Amino acid sequence: MISPRPKRYDVQITVKSVTTGNCSQGFKPGDTWLVRSRTPEGMCLAAFGALFNTLGVFRFGGERPHDEDRDVTLISCPDLKHQVIYELRRLRGD
Repeated sequence: MISPRPKRYDVQITVKSVTTGNCSQGFKPGDTWLVRSRTPEGMCLAAFGALFNTLGVFRFGGERPHDEDRDVTLISCPDLKHQVIYELRRLRGD
C-alpha cells in the first residue's frame, strides 16, 4: 500500500536582528523570504545552510521540543562577526 504524501507547509524566514556589526549580505531586521518548494531567491548560502534542516522539519509538520511555540523558532547565522538571527515561522493556513 502506498502512503499518502505528508502535508507540506510554507515557512516564512524573517531577519529578527543583527547582533554584531552589519550583515555582510546587507540583510536587515524585517527582511523576509517565503519557502515553498524552492530555495528562496537572494538568501545567503551560509545562512540557508544553517536553516536548512529546520526548514525541512517545519515543512513536513515536525517540531523542535525546546521552542515555546511549535510553529516558530530562532536560528543564528554561522557568521560570528556579523551574526544575524532568523525566525522561522510555519504557516499552517488552516
